[in-house]
Amino acid sequence: MTHGIRTLCSALALVLWAGPALAHFGMVIPSQDVVTDKDKAKVGLAVSFSHPMEGNGMDMAKPKAFGVVDGGKKTDLLAALKPAKVMDHAAWSAEYAFKRPGVGIFYVVPEPYFEPAEDKFIEHLTKVVVPAFGEEEGWDEPVGLAAEIVPLTRPFGNYVGNVFTGKVLVDGKPAPGVTVEVEFYNKDKAYEAPNEYMTTQVVKTDANGVFSYAVPFAGWWGFAALTDAPETIEKDGAAKKVERGAVLWAKFLEPKRKKK
Repeated sequence: MTHGIRTLCSALALVLWAGPALAHFGMVIPSQDVVTDKDKAKVGLAVSFSHPMEGNGMDMAKPKAFGVVDGGKKTDLLAALKPAKVMDHAAWSAEYAFKRPGVGIFYVVPEPYFEPAEDKFIEHLTKVVVPAFGEEEGWDEPVGLAAEIVPLTRPFGNYVGNVFTGKVLVDGKPAPGVTVEVEFYNKDKAYEAPNEYMTTQVVKTDANGVFSYAVPFAGWWGFAALTDAPETIEKDGAAKKVERGAVLWAKFLEPKRKKK
């Protein structure tokens, strides 16, 4: 190998090594975090797969499953999904009208996405919880996904600075020692991370599968607990691992100041 080629390879390796690893997040973002007005009982839902803090979208195939648990009743909403754009990439949208007081737990099971940079498939089972008309019973009930975050802090009606706590379940059992990535949905790109380590916050679950995170500023925050699925998916004649993420989104607000 000549000196010039060695230099070029070294420079390329340094660039690849120094580049930040972008965290993937399944996203289900409702048009309202709570429903309080009967005249605005219809909630829009944007379903996507993205890098939320960087504001970089990714194309998302139609999910395998999409639905809501409302009042303990599970409703399939897959047929309600329509093609949409989120962060200039292929995504999905739907609407759901609350007809009575309740807590809607919206969930999506996507088609696994192959990430060449990591040489594995990614499958993020994603949830968001929306209460309607003063009801708040049932927000801590699991949906029954293969992996999910069950909130221990009510996942709505939270102020900035509140500590959010959740329990990670895999096949219905607490998952200890699991990495949980945390990111802000930087929709308007109002914030810029001071350095690449600040883009994605990271915590881990304890021996009981529980994690906590104190939210620093207002907006939608995603929590993604990353586990390995027991099965593999074949691609190009080789068995590839599957990252199964349990994702939960919650909004945190600043208090309103009274007008003098």
